[in-house]
Amino acid sequence: MPAPEANHAVRGAIDEALAAKRDGQPRVILFNLCGHGHFDMQAYMDYKAGKLTDLSYSESELAMALAGLPSVA
Repeated sequence: MPAPEANHAVRGAIDEALAAKRDGQPRVILFNLCGHGHFDMQAYMDYKAGKLTDLSYSESELAMALAGLPSVA
């Protein structure tokens, strides 16, 4: 099972394959699948079981966290 982030590459490759089929043009499609969903399995099960809860943060906590980020031009 791919990690959640890697599923975007899988979907992109499928979309390209379907476009090639639709256009009747052969294509070479290369994508990199890295990571695995082993550590995500419990989170998947908890989500499906409705066990995850949304957390809320105060504006002051959010401002403090954002203040620690580097400034990017």
